[in-house]
Amino acid sequence: MTSHKSTQTMKPATAAKKLGVYLEATPAEFQEGVVSRDELAALQADPPEWLRELRRNGPHPRPVVAAKLGVSISGLARGGITEPLTTEQIDALKQESPEWLRKERATQAEVRKEAVRIKEKNTENTGNAAKKA
Repeated sequence: MTSHKSTQTMKPATAAKKLGVYLEATPAEFQEGVVSRDELAALQADPPEWLRELRRNGPHPRPVVAAKLGVSISGLARGGITEPLTTEQIDALKQESPEWLRKERATQAEVRKEAVRIKEKNTENTGNAAKKA
């Protein structure tokens, strides 16, 4: 008895998210098809020119824009950024450094510091619990 392994596929939106690109900017054949795990791995390992171009210049999806600006996705929304941005637009925003961006970066820095503090506290508490046991 042999088992037949079925090919796992994903919707183009899922594949685009995993690749870190904006779906609407991908080629039509990518948007209209399905992507297997093997195809996704191949795209990640050896990206075609269209994928390299999208990653380099955009337009970028909100999670990528937020990461490039050093803010949260919610921070983007509070700053009025709801659409995908190109690398050029992101660089321009960094140069302008509007008040909302400075504020959101500071907020994000505080969130990261608090996350580190909590992690350290949890690690310390785990160590103390192990000593008592």
